[in-house]
Amino acid sequence: MNIILKAVSSAAVAMLGSSMLLSAAMHEDTNTLNQLSMTKENSSVNDTRDPESIPGPVVELKTSLGNIRLKLYDETPLHRDNFMKLVSENFYDSVLFHRVIKDFMIQTGDPQSKNAKQGQQLGSGDLGYTIPAEIVYPQYYNKYGALAAARTADQVNPERRSSASQFYIVTGNKFSESQLNQMRDRIFQTQLQSYFQNACRQHADEIRALQASNDTLALESLRQKLIAETENNVKPEPMSDRMVKDYTTIGGAPHLDAQYTVFGEVISGMDIVDKIQNVATDRSDRPLDDIRILGVEVIRKD
Repeated sequence: MNIILKAVSSAAVAMLGSSMLLSAAMHEDTNTLNQLSMTKENSSVNDTRDPESIPGPVVELKTSLGNIRLKLYDETPLHRDNFMKLVSENFYDSVLFHRVIKDFMIQTGDPQSKNAKQGQQLGSGDLGYTIPAEIVYPQYYNKYGALAAARTADQVNPERRSSASQFYIVTGNKFSESQLNQMRDRIFQTQLQSYFQNACRQHADEIRALQASNDTLALESLRQKLIAETENNVKPEPMSDRMVKDYTTIGGAPHLDAQYTVFGEVISGMDIVDKIQNVATDRSDRPLDDIRILGVEVIRKD
């Protein structure tokens, strides 16, 4: 696979500010991408279990528009346990759905929203800590009804750590198989770029020393080494029958896949989610009329 990683820095790598983050521009080899196709033969991700039978806690959000029942995944234990801890502390009581985008998602969990004035811009509130990413892809993905953790952007959060309290529920759109193919290719390129950038960060001291000595040959050698490492460790993930069926029949937001932690799903109450996504909002995507979580009931703990 000939993946072309554009030169960064003077010839290979660039440092970004005092944080010492390294960035690398990556673009795809056209012939390689033309050969990539969406396969449906990976049975390891063809999970056909009824969501009700999947192990994990079940909670019910009691909102001002109706109830939404959620299943939390045991495969994302840090997110599961943190969510259950917040529920036990009644954290979500009175929290608003502060960001609602039709045909995309509804978002809640900002602690500043509990007593927010009408029209106040929300979304930056947090609890002073983040949760390590638990991206279990392709097993769990951003289908219609997926429950996932919000987070800050890659530029300031390259590890893709999750907000401690903010989460979203996907509504999304339906896609054709050709659209899914194109998105899968873009996701693959994002994964390649992310791995390469992380590899550069791990070699930050070496890169800085080579830059200081203006050793362009050594920089290029290191670049090629990291390219080879990236190619060896990042492979395109096939889309399973289940993923294709979900995205073409019930829909979702596949462009978010492999970038955010999906840690559960709605098992009943999507009619309420749809009702929320259709409300009128302001320019900041906040509903004009407050939609509040009144409380959260634990239906099943394990």
